[in-house]
Amino acid sequence: MRPNGRRRARGYVLRRGDLDRILSDLDDTRELEGLQVVIEDLRGAYGVDHMVYHWVDSTGEQYGCGTYDRTWVYHYLEKGYLRVDPVVAGCFQRFHPVDWKQLDWSSKQARAFLADALRHGLGNQGFSIPIRGPNGQFAVFTVNHSCDDDTWSSFTAAHNSDLILIAHFFNRKALEFEPGRQGESSRALSPREIDVMTLLAVGHSRAQVAKALHISEHTARVYIESARFKLGALNTTHAVARALSRGLIIVATNDGGERQDVVNRQSARLPRS
Repeated sequence: MRPNGRRRARGYVLRRGDLDRILSDLDDTRELEGLQVVIEDLRGAYGVDHMVYHWVDSTGEQYGCGTYDRTWVYHYLEKGYLRVDPVVAGCFQRFHPVDWKQLDWSSKQARAFLADALRHGLGNQGFSIPIRGPNGQFAVFTVNHSCDDDTWSSFTAAHNSDLILIAHFFNRKALEFEPGRQGESSRALSPREIDVMTLLAVGHSRAQVAKALHISEHTARVYIESARFKLGALNTTHAVARALSRGLIIVATNDGGERQDVVNRQSARLPRS
């Protein structure tokens, strides 16, 4: 992929104070329209071309906010691109964040879609985070920019964890505005239960979880069973799926240390279902 002369995405980590302020503004938002203001602020803070949040609620209704040109948004809907968009298809099949270069663009329809998107001002690079909420809700948070591959790799490596955190904050706020929404019946997970469930979600066995957290395997099993009970799950796999869908745990694509950092910050800052 080649740059097209647009500004470079910022390669440094956003100052914690700036991110805290933006997340505070998001938390204070009292209507859907306020999400647009916050996402524009985020786009400017990270120095990228576009940020977009797109959700489908439990009734099938869609809502989106972001910085794509409205001409592209209307064109996308008119052309029915939702059916052929590799980003939507790729995110629906995954729990992990997706770099657009990892997606399958080989079909004639996908290539035509990409060419059309670039003509409408979208960047050649993208990073999308799939989010699954309660009762079948599905959302995608996307960062889009025009730059070379090395610049983009540096940007996503620097900001991966914070973008995942932002995506889930955005989704939790959006869910507050879903008509007829009822609170989750599950009890809050403890920080240690979140640690255990997150490691299980990324493929660790119970023994590996115990080793990573420096606890006995018996203690790990206690935490797993406690989390399963709180989530009302039938088994461990069901518990992990429920924790992911409710945003109680976040799975990053970095190494274990980065995942732990995400978990710790989420434990301290995200409201519990």
